[in-house]
Amino acid sequence: MHGLHLTADLRGCDAALPLMTEPAALRALCMGAVQGVGLQPVGELFHRFAPRPGSLQPAGVTGVVLLAESHLAVHTWPELGAVTLDVYVCNLGADHSAAAEALLAALQQAFAPAAAQVQRLQRGQGRPADAADAADAAEAVR
Repeated sequence: MHGLHLTADLRGCDAALPLMTEPAALRALCMGAVQGVGLQPVGELFHRFAPRPGSLQPAGVTGVVLLAESHLAVHTWPELGAVTLDVYVCNLGADHSAAAEALLAALQQAFAPAAAQVQRLQRGQGRPADAADAADAAEAVR
């Protein structure tokens, strides 16, 4: 349960980037970035939304990569020039925090936002030592 949860709200992204509207382009970016930082993908889904009725602008894409370490989620809004990123890694058995930070940085770089708001949350803090030891022992048995 211990882990690092990163989120980023990106603004001022180029709506013309294929990453913003094409599931295949977003998938290639995400899978390459995940593997590039040494995380293990175990599943994925990328979905393009239909444009709003009467809109001439393409709609965005949502992509999710399930990781052995937890998940990556990306949501694009080309009509707003915005992207949200969500990276969570659990650190049971090994600390994957550096990989999570590198993954977020690679995705931010690809979207080249004019502004980014990044938040970092340490998850699973404050549990009693006895509970932590029991949980770690139970995980080791699996």
